[in-house]
Amino acid sequence: METMHVPDVQGQKRIPSSSPHQAPVLWPWMLVIVAWTVALVAALTNQNSLINHHYLLEESHLSRLLALVVFLACWQVMTVAMMLPSSMPMVSMLVHASRQQPHQRAVQAAFLAGYALVWTAFALGAFVGDIQIHWLVHHWFWLYTHSWAIGIATFAVAGVFQFTPLKTCCLNECRRPFRFFRHSYRKRVGGAWQLGLRYGVLCLGSCWALMLVMFGIGMGSLVSMAVLTGIMVVEKTFPGGQRLRPVIGIVLLGLSALWLAHPAWLLGGIGV
Repeated sequence: METMHVPDVQGQKRIPSSSPHQAPVLWPWMLVIVAWTVALVAALTNQNSLINHHYLLEESHLSRLLALVVFLACWQVMTVAMMLPSSMPMVSMLVHASRQQPHQRAVQAAFLAGYALVWTAFALGAFVGDIQIHWLVHHWFWLYTHSWAIGIATFAVAGVFQFTPLKTCCLNECRRPFRFFRHSYRKRVGGAWQLGLRYGVLCLGSCWALMLVMFGIGMGSLVSMAVLTGIMVVEKTFPGGQRLRPVIGIVLLGLSALWLAHPAWLLGGIGV
């Protein structure tokens, strides 16, 4: 069986996969299991409203700042549950490489922190944008009476994005994690941090529109979480998964059109 080599800073080949350093990487999957368990418990105990931006802004009576803190804290669980599964090939390579360095736990933590920072910045932007949308709804009577238009726009934007060159480029790079790792990997904590940031930006470029749909739906639906997670895993890791990209675009645009034709399809709309 062909062995996988992990390059060092100079591009030299490192210890092959038969080495003890290449033992199976299990703990990231444990993080995913814990995250999904937390999401399930939150749903069963009716605490999933803590990740619902509409509840936090309109019904929780929390200050904007405190609502943001609560949302971003819960968002970390969502990132692990939804984004980490499709990033496992990259995480595994980083873990294998870190085992050949001192302070391997710090190296691994730095990568995950950089990756999480990118998605946290996205969540921050989405939350701030949602505050502005709420302001518009309260000050623009037409939007107040047609709040379903926000949902239509969300699905339409996500659908159109599936056909853009940016989506294609980022998805193709995500589907070749070893190539990305080979060109971007650097040793030590600082290198892992930079790798996490760069790979996070790449994943953001590929998946931000799908996560925007999740944000709009309300983040509390386990079914929606599972479906979107499955889509991202298939797109990024399955052989031929890139063929799903236009299919998802057509589905999202179709849902947008259906919602336009029947505004009461999802009562209350999305994102308000």
